[in-house]
Amino acid sequence: MEFIRGRYSWLLRPFLVVFDIFVINIFAFYVFNFNEENLYFFSSAYLNNKHLLYIVYSIVLWFISTSLINFYNVYRYTSAINIVSLLFKQFFTFSIIVYAFIGVFRSIDVQAFTTLNYLLYCFACIGFVKLVSFYALKTYRSYLNGNVRRVIIIGKSEGALELKQLFNLKKELGYDLKGMFADQTTNPDITGTIKDSFDYLNKNSGVDEIYCAIDELSEKQVNEYVKYANLHHCNIKFIPKTNKLFTKRLKTDYYNYLPVLSMQEVALNDGFNKFLKRFFDIVFSLMVMFFILSWLTPLLFILIKLESKGPLFFKHKRNGINYKEFDCYKFRSLRENKEIKGTYVTQDDNRLTTIGKFLRKTSIDEIPQFYNVLKGDMSVVGPRPHMLSYTDDYSKKIDKYNFIFRHNVKPGVTGLAQIKGYRGEIKSDEDIINRIKYDNFYIENWSLVLDLKIIFQTVLNIFKGQKTAY
Repeated sequence: MEFIRGRYSWLLRPFLVVFDIFVINIFAFYVFNFNEENLYFFSSAYLNNKHLLYIVYSIVLWFISTSLINFYNVYRYTSAINIVSLLFKQFFTFSIIVYAFIGVFRSIDVQAFTTLNYLLYCFACIGFVKLVSFYALKTYRSYLNGNVRRVIIIGKSEGALELKQLFNLKKELGYDLKGMFADQTTNPDITGTIKDSFDYLNKNSGVDEIYCAIDELSEKQVNEYVKYANLHHCNIKFIPKTNKLFTKRLKTDYYNYLPVLSMQEVALNDGFNKFLKRFFDIVFSLMVMFFILSWLTPLLFILIKLESKGPLFFKHKRNGINYKEFDCYKFRSLRENKEIKGTYVTQDDNRLTTIGKFLRKTSIDEIPQFYNVLKGDMSVVGPRPHMLSYTDDYSKKIDKYNFIFRHNVKPGVTGLAQIKGYRGEIKSDEDIINRIKYDNFYIENWSLVLDLKIIFQTVLNIFKGQKTAY
C-alpha cells in the first residue's frame, strides 16, 4: 500500500469516481425510455420507479466491476495505453451489466441500438475526463514542478542506473531524485555510501519513496530501510535483477520496461480482515488469561522457584511485523536466564530444569505469549518469530523476497509451520526453507477458518505428546 503525504492528487480518484457515477446515471435518465408501468414484483412505493432501481443497480455494479479490474488504479508511471486498455475492459464489463438489467426487466421499453448509444456516450465522457486529468497532471509536473515525489535510490545496479535516468529525463512522471547511494563511490553519479543514506534520511524526513537494488544490500540493511519506511510513512520499493523470476508475493510495476517491486497488501492486512483477526485475538487471549493463566501462573511460580533461582518469566527479543523488535514472553525453563545469541534450546540441553523440560515438551512455556497478543505485538496464529540472529543468518540462504513477505504480518503463538513439525531448533537449511514455505502459504491463504483449524491441530498435537517445542 502506498503512503501519500502532502499531496492533493489523491483527491482526483474520488472525484473521478463521483463523476463517473454521475455520468452513467444522468445519461440513463435521458436515453432510456422508461415507461410509466410499475414492475409487477416491485409494488412498494420506493421501488416502483425503474430509473431509481437502475441507479441503485448501476452504482453497486459499477463499484464491484471497477474494483475487480482496478479501473481507478492509475499511477504516475502508468502509460496512456494502459488507461485506454482499462477503459475498454470497463466498457465491455459494464455493457454486460446494462444488458443484463434490460434482460431481467423486460418491461423496459428500450432498443439495443439506444443502449449502445448510451454506453458510447458514457464512456466517451468518462474516457475524455480520465485522459484529460492524466495529461493535465503530467503537464503540471513538467512545467510547474508540482505534484512531485521526493525519492532516493539505493544501489548502483543496471536497474538502479536505468531508473535514475528515467527520473531525470521524464519530468512528467514527477519524481525529484534527491540522491543515489552505493558503497562504491567512484561513479560521479553516486551521492554517498549506504551509511550516508541513513544519515541523509535522518536529516531529511521529507523523502517520499526509497528504491532499493535489493541484491546489493544485506538483510540487515533491508530491515533498516523497511523500518524507516514504516516509521516515517514513506514508500519502499525494490529493484530486482532483471534476469530474476519475480515472486508473486510482491507487486510488480513497470516504469517503462523496468520492473519495480513493492510489498503488496496481503489479505491479513485488509481493513476488515485486520479488524476481524484482531477482535478474535483479543477475545481468545482474554479467555486464555482468565481460564488458564489465572491459576497456572501462581502454580508455576512456586514450582520454578523451588528448582532454580531467577524470575518466573523469560524475555527474549524477536522480530515482529515490519521487523519491529519486541519482548516475547515465556515461562522460564532454563537455569540461566540469559539468551545466548544464535542458539536454540535443544532437547538434551543441560541448561534445562526438570520442570522446564515438561513445560517445553507440552508447549506450556509459550502461554505467556498471549500477553504479547493482547498488547498487539503478536497474533494467536501467524509465522513464529525468529531469534534476531536467525533472521539475519537464514535470510541470506533463502530468497530475500520471501523473507520480506513473511515479516509483513504479525508473528503468532502458533502457526501452520509449527503444526507441520517445523519449529524450534533449526538443524539444516531445509528446516528454515520449509518453515518459510508454510508461513507464506498461510499468509496467502488466510481465513478465520484456517486459524481455527491450526489452533485445533496445535492442541491436538500437544495432547498426542508430540515434541513440537524443541
